Amino acid sequence: RNVASAIWLKIEHSIPRQACGTRDTACIRIAAMFSMRLFGNPAFKNAVTCSVDAQQTRNAASLKTLKARMRSFNNMKKITKSMKMVAASKLKKDEQRMIVALPFVRPVQELFARLPREDKPGTTIYFGVTSDKGLCGGVNSAVAKMCRRGIAADEAAGNSAKYMGIGAKGSAALKRFYGDRFTTVFEECAKVPWTFGAASIIAEKVIAANPSKMKVCSNKFRSLVAYETQAAQVVTLNEAMTMDRAEFSKAMDVYSFEPSIYEVWNDLHEFYYATVIHGLYLEGAVSEQSSRMAAMESASKNANEMLEKVSLVYNRARQAKITTELCEIISGASAV
Repeated sequence: RNVASAIWLKIEHSIPRQACGTRDTACIRIAAMFSMRLFGNPAFKNAVTCSVDAQQTRNAASLKTLKARMRSFNNMKKITKSMKMVAASKLKKDEQRMIVALPFVRPVQELFARLPREDKPGTTIYFGVTSDKGLCGGVNSAVAKMCRRGIAADEAAGNSAKYMGIGAKGSAALKRFYGDRFTTVFEECAKVPWTFGAASIIAEKVIAANPSKMKVCSNKFRSLVAYETQAAQVVTLNEAMTMDRAEFSKAMDVYSFEPSIYEVWNDLHEFYYATVIHGLYLEGAVSEQSSRMAAMESASKNANEMLEKVSLVYNRARQAKITTELCEIISGASAV
């Protein structure tokens, strides 16, 4: 027994420290070999065999876990690639609708942009244009953040503020702290192709609310890799009615109206609401799809990197298991 203990200590100090469990396992195997040669103790041999079997079981479990993680990352990469392709298809359609609609939207916006603006106290309606789905970067959160800051600034100045909007993501981001400011929210608008008729229905709800002031927070499309979040001030019917007539006529006299502008002003203003909502929604939809493409591309790249890292760990563990089994075979043959 004393000789066996001395052999054990000698072996333990002669083997360098390696990965967790490797040094102890090697010591047990070598000590078993010397013990069998010196004493022929079958109980010690059985204990060593159980220890080695437990080590192999742990290695097998870790390999199984790594393989499941590899399968998970591979499936994630397939999903993100598919979502990128779907977003590219939707982007092409939305961009085509935007290109067709903007030549009709911008002249009306430029007409009302000529009217003078006055900062008067009153209730301001913040109209947020967001989407119903996520996984598109910071498109929706940027609009919600701008609406939240605007509401907080107006209320700090002593004015009241309300919220109207399109999209479930905007209302979900603001509902917790500003749920009592909500008036009307339009959701699931993207289930059918967006048309000017849908914008006209929303414009009717805005007219029924009769806002004193109104700001539309949305994303303005710049390119496939860039967009700009803005809060566009909209000329409301109340602002136009309280505007100075001389300034109003000076701004509108460059255009000819038949019949006179005062007779068609209400209809023209309703058309103005619809065109603003229509144009900004289309630009927001294109910005959403382009941002989703970029987000899914980044997610696919990250999933591929994680798959490579886990594959490297898996291959190392598998090679270590094979090496361990070879060492056991060689040790067993030497012991016999």
